[in-house]
Amino acid sequence: MLLEYRMLKLEEAERIAEIDATHYIKNAWRKTEDAGDYVLVEINWTDTELPNGFEWHLNRLKGTLISGGTVFGCFEDDVLIGYATVNKEIIGQQERYVLLDQLFVSQKYRGKGIGKTLFLMCAKQAKQYGAKKLFLCAGSAENTIAFYKKLGCVPAAERNDVLYEEDPRDIQLEFSL
Repeated sequence: MLLEYRMLKLEEAERIAEIDATHYIKNAWRKTEDAGDYVLVEINWTDTELPNGFEWHLNRLKGTLISGGTVFGCFEDDVLIGYATVNKEIIGQQERYVLLDQLFVSQKYRGKGIGKTLFLMCAKQAKQYGAKKLFLCAGSAENTIAFYKKLGCVPAAERNDVLYEEDPRDIQLEFSL
């Protein structure tokens, strides 16, 4: 498997349609009403497209690039098989975060280190932007959270209310740079 990692340009944004985002979710983390803790809940759900739909992700990706952020892509035989976006804007009340806004790898390429490589490329870029930490809103699927925890992500020190309102089921995490 010969892979090419590189930055994506704005005119390549629609190539994210090449990603096979199919994802079976057996269990997901859900916050309990009574204790306020997260518990694993069996949901047996298959997502067949990017969460929130292609247009939502395309618009976010374009916004990242237009505002000076970076999009990294991973290609095999000139087909986009993974991508990640990191915004340039520093966010946070007390922390110096930048947002890792998207990270997706096509289904058949997962578990091969592509997501980790894209994540680390974003972390390096975030440091160049002057951030102290990456901030991310991870989908609540058990394997998604396990992936980020394995990389060293922990629950975010502060909550971003705007991102929370977009999807209260997402789990907000941070990664120290």
